[in-house]
Amino acid sequence: MIEIADVRDLVDPVVIVAFDGWNDAADAASGAVDHLIEVWGAEPVGGIDPEDFYDFQVNRPTVGFDENGHRTITWPGTQVLIASPAGLDHDVILIRGSEPSMRWRQFVAELLAAVDELGAAMVVTFGALLAGVPHTRPIQVQGYSSEPEIVDRMGFEPSAYEGPTGIIGVMVDACEQHDLPAVSYWAAVPHYVSQPPCPKATLALINRLEELLECPIPLGDLPEDSRAWERGVEELTAEDEDVAEYVRGLEEEVDTSELPEASGEAIAREFERYLKRRGDSR
Repeated sequence: MIEIADVRDLVDPVVIVAFDGWNDAADAASGAVDHLIEVWGAEPVGGIDPEDFYDFQVNRPTVGFDENGHRTITWPGTQVLIASPAGLDHDVILIRGSEPSMRWRQFVAELLAAVDELGAAMVVTFGALLAGVPHTRPIQVQGYSSEPEIVDRMGFEPSAYEGPTGIIGVMVDACEQHDLPAVSYWAAVPHYVSQPPCPKATLALINRLEELLECPIPLGDLPEDSRAWERGVEELTAEDEDVAEYVRGLEEEVDTSELPEASGEAIAREFERYLKRRGDSR
């Protein structure tokens, strides 16, 4: 079991989760939680012992040096952290780790027991997948939830996916079995630029979380990093006419498939987010 440090009583905490590995194309999802840990000053309160859940030949420990110059080994694992973001009526529990190699059901059961002990009110998972989408258009983020109120408020479409799943899918299913409200966000990363990082996809996930929590989140360097990433991809695609032509084809597919009302909704969401940020900065 996860041993949780003594912490004060949390206020309706929202759990935000990401794992690197199969669920995390271009490190976009884990990058989003890493960003939240940094800007919210999250503090670790517990973690899972990796010995029972990880194959160290698959997820190898790494060797490095600490601040005193001593050689240390960092083991793969999963950490639980807490934060109290300014302007948010909830505390936040952040879970950041690597997809385990074995005993997934026990792994998820231990995590849910830990967040239940902390009073979790809702779980939000981040994932990212490779898709045939162009880098020049807004990153598509699909949201799913089994909670009718959340589905109506966020305008989610039902998921029709069938096929292999990762630890994120197992965790969301376990939340539903325990009647714990859950939301799952998946960012679509252009498959022809799959090397991490992808700050544009990370930013898109953060923006969707802002909408869900109805609270601005400090973005730091993410907007500029996103623009720099897009400029870099533009330069790479310009050097290969076959790739450039392929991207133009993807752009045409996206542009013809988007309904005018959908584009209008996207513009409205961006304008509403702008107004909230403007009001928050005063």
